[in-house]
Amino acid sequence: MAEQEVHISSLIIHVKPEFLEIVKNKIAAIPDAEIYGDSEEGKIITVLETTNQKFVTDIIDKINNFEHVLSTSLVFHQIETIDPSCEDDL
Repeated sequence: MAEQEVHISSLIIHVKPEFLEIVKNKIAAIPDAEIYGDSEEGKIITVLETTNQKFVTDIIDKINNFEHVLSTSLVFHQIETIDPSCEDDL
């Protein structure tokens, strides 16, 4: 079996504060995204777990195109390799 990659990325998304909940709902609807925190100033911490780097950039582009999003910054990106032959049999 071939090794698989997992890309773990974290983003800080800055939105207009009065639209924080609306944008959070849109982000929550993205399958590979999980919100880890937010602030009343309009900042959202989001973690992505994707199978390749293109998906990371696609999601960032998608979020940047949401109405009321001011900016999206990638602050962390790590690539993990998973060897299926080493996984536990649960």
